Amino acid sequence: MSESSPFLNLSLPTLSGLATALETGRLTPPFHAISLSHYVASPWLDRVSQEMNRLIEQGMNVDNIFYLFKMMIAERQKSQHQRDQLNLVWSGLETPGMESRDTQVVVQELFDQAEHRVLIATYAIDQNQKAESLFSKLAQKLDQSPFFQVRLFLNIPRPYGKSVEEAELLQNFAHLFRSNIWPGERLPEVFYDPRSLVPGFGPRACLHAKCIIIDDAKVFITSANFTEAAHKRNLEAGILLNNSEVARAMRNQFESLLKAKLLKLLL
Repeated sequence: MSESSPFLNLSLPTLSGLATALETGRLTPPFHAISLSHYVASPWLDRVSQEMNRLIEQGMNVDNIFYLFKMMIAERQKSQHQRDQLNLVWSGLETPGMESRDTQVVVQELFDQAEHRVLIATYAIDQNQKAESLFSKLAQKLDQSPFFQVRLFLNIPRPYGKSVEEAELLQNFAHLFRSNIWPGERLPEVFYDPRSLVPGFGPRACLHAKCIIIDDAKVFITSANFTEAAHKRNLEAGILLNNSEVARAMRNQFESLLKAKLLKLLL
């Protein structure tokens, strides 16, 4: 079948109708446009008729054409399943026709859907009322169920050039998190990358990953930090995958760093 075949322009329901008609004997060669009109829309009717008859002339039989349509149907269904698993997610400026979902809506939907555990990684995080708006659903679930787990992987920065002791920076951030960031009574587990706290003016690293993993079933990977500005106004792009294999693999990335003690527990 060539790339210009009219079969490639047929919808999944049309292909299914043709396959069923061939299988049940309602369509037999030669294939006339009038008999195909029950299954094929008029823009493609003549070309589909010509193509099916051409295949018969080249030695294919009805069973071969039926098999061809069934293979095309299976491939379309597989492609549709893959598309259903992946969503583009966007923050900020939009124009009509953009094929993406809103970051703020996706994040809150994910929190609504979470039943067992949530992993969040972010570089920057909001405080006070903005933090309460972002985390209130998760905080409520964490307070209500002792079996619900929330893990946050956060960047704890050292003010550049400051010689404050690491222990003091950690203590200050822990206090900030309890008083100004997390709106619930029961605290989530909070982890950090100690390389961001290395003193001096030399090179350092930070925890810059931004993602959310829900119940090892869904993973949202995004450029957006956990701030109102990133979820609503900034230009941010991300991908939401409904794929348990990818979700587990991403969580294992963080778990392996914890086991190697490369990331540390703050709370």
